[in-house]
Amino acid sequence: MKFEKAISLADLAKLTGTRVIGDGSMQVHGINEIHKVEPGDITFVDHPKYYGKALQSDATFVIINQEVEAPQGKALIYSEFPFDTYNLIVKHHRSFQPSAQAVSNQAKIGEGTVIQPGTFVGNNVVIGKNCIIHSNVSIYDHTVIGDNVVIHANSVLGADAFYFKRKSTGYDKMLSCGRVIIGDDVEIGACCTIDKGVSGDTVIGAGTKLDNQVHVGHDTVIGKNCLFAGQVGIAGVVTIEDDVILWGQVGVQKDLTIGKGAVVLGQSGIPKSLEGGKTYFGSPTQDAREKMKELAMIKQLPSIIEKLKSN
Repeated sequence: MKFEKAISLADLAKLTGTRVIGDGSMQVHGINEIHKVEPGDITFVDHPKYYGKALQSDATFVIINQEVEAPQGKALIYSEFPFDTYNLIVKHHRSFQPSAQAVSNQAKIGEGTVIQPGTFVGNNVVIGKNCIIHSNVSIYDHTVIGDNVVIHANSVLGADAFYFKRKSTGYDKMLSCGRVIIGDDVEIGACCTIDKGVSGDTVIGAGTKLDNQVHVGHDTVIGKNCLFAGQVGIAGVVTIEDDVILWGQVGVQKDLTIGKGAVVLGQSGIPKSLEGGKTYFGSPTQDAREKMKELAMIKQLPSIIEKLKSN
């Protein structure tokens, strides 16, 4: 998330009750998770295993619970609880804003777009031209939708990321400040759920089509002209390249990439990245032809065992 206006690191430390290590006059332009950071962003780290990764990342600023020297060109915030400090910054810059009406007067809706009764459109939502938004759709704040998009009944765009930090007392929620971005000519079926990014954007590329009851997790980026059948479930931080087809009930693990033109057959489970241009099946997935041969051989096992017994 980029801030509406840059803020000095010293002012950010004052806001959160923390301490600056380095040049407090440096200007912070946004806040992001480690896998989304850009120069000018602030991120956080609270485990020694990841100190090096955070300090060497593209982030100009890091919230850290260790007294270390700021790398050249960077500045730090020392916090005993970086996760909580991160949440304080998010809450300050993108707090929840209740809406008093079904379609917010802060929303921008393009010419020719039809919004059916019962739909909710939140604050700072942008919807393009010639869209059809069917009844009882919920479009959360800051969502951006392109032209010629169809969204069927009861779908939800922009719900919070499923992201929690486990503690001895339970779970602390990481506050979401990202967005959902929908490209032109996308069609989203009934009862789909598309979560906003934790700090970046969840993106669905132009021309992609989602069947009913598809779930897309936070910070996932889907390419152009993809086709996902019913009950596909995609975890967070997944990259799906153009022209990918996922058939019914395919499950996708987090933090992986599915290459361009890949096809995954129904009820498969994807635990790791897949090359493009191939067809896959099974859980875990493998080349579909090899998997079918394997299943055919398994069916022959009873007769093979009987033959061995008779010998």
